[in-house]
Amino acid sequence: MKTSLKIAIYSGEIPSTTFIERLISGLVGSGASVLIFGILREKPRYSSGVTVVGYQLNRFAKFWHLARYTLLLTLFKRGDKKRFDVYLQQQQKTDLYTKVKCYPVLWHRPDVFHLQWAKGLADWVWVQDFGMKLVVSLRGAHINYSPIADTALAAMYREYFPKVDGFHAVSEAIGLEAQTYGAHPEAIHVVYSGLPASEMEAEMEAGIEPVVKPKNLPAKPFQIVSVGRPHWKKGYTYALDACKLLKEKGTLFEYTIIGGAHVVDYQYQIVDLELDNEVRLLSQKPFNEVQRLILNADLLLLSSVEEGIANVVLEAMALGTLVLSTDCGGMDEVIHDGETGFLVPIRDAQALADAIIAITSLPTAAALKIKKQAQLKIKEQHSEALMTSGMMRLYEGLFVGS
Repeated sequence: MKTSLKIAIYSGEIPSTTFIERLISGLVGSGASVLIFGILREKPRYSSGVTVVGYQLNRFAKFWHLARYTLLLTLFKRGDKKRFDVYLQQQQKTDLYTKVKCYPVLWHRPDVFHLQWAKGLADWVWVQDFGMKLVVSLRGAHINYSPIADTALAAMYREYFPKVDGFHAVSEAIGLEAQTYGAHPEAIHVVYSGLPASEMEAEMEAGIEPVVKPKNLPAKPFQIVSVGRPHWKKGYTYALDACKLLKEKGTLFEYTIIGGAHVVDYQYQIVDLELDNEVRLLSQKPFNEVQRLILNADLLLLSSVEEGIANVVLEAMALGTLVLSTDCGGMDEVIHDGETGFLVPIRDAQALADAIIAITSLPTAAALKIKKQAQLKIKEQHSEALMTSGMMRLYEGLFVGS
């Protein structure tokens, strides 16, 4: 096994998702050297252990990026470049964009190439021919429904999944799904997303002590919040149908969808269901603002029909906000119904409404117990330290015996 690994992270964009940014930080802290490849969306701020190999998305930047690595490969690794160019010709992928993406990886040649999005696997299987170990992350959309709707994608998975050196699965459920496309069980490693220790402690200090409500004050609406892009898999139409049922039952509530602004379908549904005074659609918000809104809510609602394990649920549980989720993907690996949160079937507006009504009637002591059990679950299963150590075991295990 190599003593100090050089690990490449490829997600296509720099900076990337919260999980990837936390992974980068954790890997550097564990002594690994990290290379990040992709499009520079904004100037990143990383520690000295991170090498950013990116380009801006304009013709001039891409031209100089390609020219630099073409020259380096031609002068110092001519044989590798020639062999790779032959491969590209055979695959009919000689376009400039492919070279812009791939030449830098060929030049730096990391020990591990970790691809974050399975849909792009066909573009990167070549790294194994140049001595790099190929790791692929498995996430909800790319495994749970995309290959069902796209037969060509499913065929690509069946061709290449058996050849991947290692898979990172965000949940047990998604690892099992990947096996249906030929992923070897022994190559799959479940590593849960983690929250940084400093953030987790701060969130857990945010306060879940019982609130003494003054008497004789008007009842306040029960605050429900959802967070996520306006995609059908988030199940917001079912959440809105549940809101109609809540209103019919006389439940006083306000429901906020962060990320749902300007979606015409939702706006029409809100009007049709006469929920103008109960539901608001907000645009995407900065991470700190999202945390504040979750902290101030009585309930985080995840109405999805498909997920891996939703990071927003982990954040809410750490913050001490009750969570109601549909029983999709790997959500039952973190939410135990009635213990760390609440689970209902997918696509069931009535079940969502019934659960919300029951939650509004929870005694204070019972709600506090669930919140504290949820925080303990996050601390035991979803710390950044556990995530980092799990990923390092995955990477290092690829070189055992070599």
